[in-house]
Amino acid sequence: MSNNNKPAVVVTRWWWVRHAPVRSDGGNIYGQFDIECDTGDREVFEAVAKILPRSAAWYASNLQRTHQTAEAIWATGFPRPASMAREAAFAEQNLGKWQGMNRAAFLASRPPGSHWFAAIDEPAPGGESFMDLYNRTCNAIQRITAAEAGRDVIAVGHGGTIKAAVGLALGGLPERGLAFDIDNCSVTRLDHFAAGDRSVWRLPMVNQQPWMADAAHAAMHQPAGPEVVQTKLA
Repeated sequence: MSNNNKPAVVVTRWWWVRHAPVRSDGGNIYGQFDIECDTGDREVFEAVAKILPRSAAWYASNLQRTHQTAEAIWATGFPRPASMAREAAFAEQNLGKWQGMNRAAFLASRPPGSHWFAAIDEPAPGGESFMDLYNRTCNAIQRITAAEAGRDVIAVGHGGTIKAAVGLALGGLPERGLAFDIDNCSVTRLDHFAAGDRSVWRLPMVNQQPWMADAAHAAMHQPAGPEVVQTKLA
């Protein structure tokens, strides 16, 4: 028997795109520094454009590298939206006094196997903790999901922002979200299902890289946080 009182399911699909690689950081931590990115690999953006929905609401952080990435996608012939909302809550973590420090030297000073710059509740001196980033990102996601219910949402963000979104989709587990790699220009889709007062997230794809059939584009990999470099044994 059908249940006519069953609430309709509203699906809001989030398509997260991490910004293109930063080449001018000098090997230093840049966090919320408003630094430009390299959008020269057109084939990468053509591949990304092929899998993104055409009728979506667009959002990006307030940092220029996300806007440059969106422009590179539109430059492939992807239909330019009428507008793209600037969402400061989607900015990368403010890493305070760590910004400008040599990345390799900093990571060498941290515990081995760390997924991020510090424990999730440890703020950078003069900056934020990952939990600060997580909370502001989640608040914005919840607000936008309500405003754009039933639509596709394309959000151009940062490694930390997208890891926070994955942590939310995993049931509010930010530390588990940090365990995922988020490469430059990769696409992560998180679907929000709501029916009445119930809601749930699904993760159809994380860190999808549609250009990877061609090894010439391997330079798109740029760490979105600490990573362990494996060395060959003698």
